[in-house]
Amino acid sequence: MKCIDSKNLLSFLKENILQNAEKMTLDEKISLFNDIKLMLTSISPFKNEPIDCVLWKKNTDIIANEYNPNKVAPPEMQLLKISIDNDGYTQPVVTWNKKDKFEVIDGFHRTRVCKEYTDINKRVHGYLPIVQIKEDREGKSDRVASTIRHNRARGKHGISAMSEIVIELKNRNRSNSWIAKNLGMDEDEINRLCQISGLSNLFSNSDFSKAWDLEIFENLKEEVLNEEDI
Repeated sequence: MKCIDSKNLLSFLKENILQNAEKMTLDEKISLFNDIKLMLTSISPFKNEPIDCVLWKKNTDIIANEYNPNKVAPPEMQLLKISIDNDGYTQPVVTWNKKDKFEVIDGFHRTRVCKEYTDINKRVHGYLPIVQIKEDREGKSDRVASTIRHNRARGKHGISAMSEIVIELKNRNRSNSWIAKNLGMDEDEINRLCQISGLSNLFSNSDFSKAWDLEIFENLKEEVLNEEDI
């Protein structure tokens, strides 16, 4: 079979796909363009990188996770809206495929902007740009770790929420070393988060040669109390 060079291939696409797309409904166009992106990604040298294939999905099919400890205060939320209003969506929402829905790994507040602001929703036709994490990351522990890694360098992690996540991971038999590696923590921080929850049995075998600093503990306690006031 004779190979088609890139110039002829583009010409073929214009004649046989783009012209027909003009006769389609909006949803049919978006579905077609998504299919084309998936097809091209299958032969892409970057196919193992999620960003290589940004798809547009209905925002009603994108759902929140129940564990994200990142909080955005109202002023920052409004600033995010202004950013998207002026600059458009410059970052896709990171998701994993949960049956017929897409659960957010990173980008929950970008999702909220689309769902809660009518003008933004109308502009993007009720769709959101998404990428999907690698298929082998579908275990909940992996998804939680991925969310924390995305959030850790920005925003604010709620101390009490982070404590609950560490407790859940330990209840799933994840070791301190696994949590430290995947969440970007040291073991001392893990032990502090466990103690905040009052679950001393989860770290009773840990080495406490590094004594707690009273000032650190008071700061953590104050942050927990401030969260409860929000």
